Amino acid sequence: MNSKGNDVDNGNNGNNGNNAANSEPVLRIRDLKKTYMQGKIPVHALDGVSFDVNKGELLSIVGPSGSGKSTLLSMIGLLDRPTDGSVFIDDVEITKAKESDAPRIRREKIGFVFQHFNLLATLTAMENVDIAMRFTGTSKNRRKERAFQLLTKVGLGDRVKHKPSELSGGQQQRVAIARALANEPAILLADEPTGAVDTKTREVIVDLLKGLSKKGQTIIVVTHDMDVARQTDRIITMRDGMIAGDTGVTGNEGNEL
Repeated sequence: MNSKGNDVDNGNNGNNGNNAANSEPVLRIRDLKKTYMQGKIPVHALDGVSFDVNKGELLSIVGPSGSGKSTLLSMIGLLDRPTDGSVFIDDVEITKAKESDAPRIRREKIGFVFQHFNLLATLTAMENVDIAMRFTGTSKNRRKERAFQLLTKVGLGDRVKHKPSELSGGQQQRVAIARALANEPAILLADEPTGAVDTKTREVIVDLLKGLSKKGQTIIVVTHDMDVARQTDRIITMRDGMIAGDTGVTGNEGNEL
């Protein structure tokens, strides 16, 4: 079940003693493959990727451009479908889901954080978080209450009425993280979450993710920044669509929220 050329065991959890170490896998990936055709030439964006991620684990995925990092994140997030292989979230194989069910699964199981925040410019921070819950059957009062709780949790309780243009880049990213957590996802997927912020703000964002992990939130971060990766529980290195390394990181204490 290992990725071809992989130098680690399938399902290696690589934890360093945080609350993920003894928990069951939230995410299981088995022999995942994605092949594109460039004319008549097959290009293997993913070539037999397998690993597990436990509850509360903060995992980073690194590797050069074109190594398969973003493709892998798209498969986990049901933004694209694999050519072969399986993705399980909470023991449910989401790769077998109907296209019509994909939006519901994403809404209920997966939170997304992007490099450029993707906030709605005309809405306040509160409204940007609230909107993520509008199709879940949650009452308006409960949505407002939860949005305020989440914004307070990420340190923006005094910025709930501010629009994105009135917030710094780091503050906008924290709003985006609050929005991603709105529906209590099983997994938070963060694609270069520190790529558009300065070094000081990067540490604020990483510290926030570490604190969420300590509280039991499973987080997968795709990053080019090894300073970010080294602060996670575990690093998976991708190369040519395969796992080239899967390493636990020592000394990550995190700050509890």
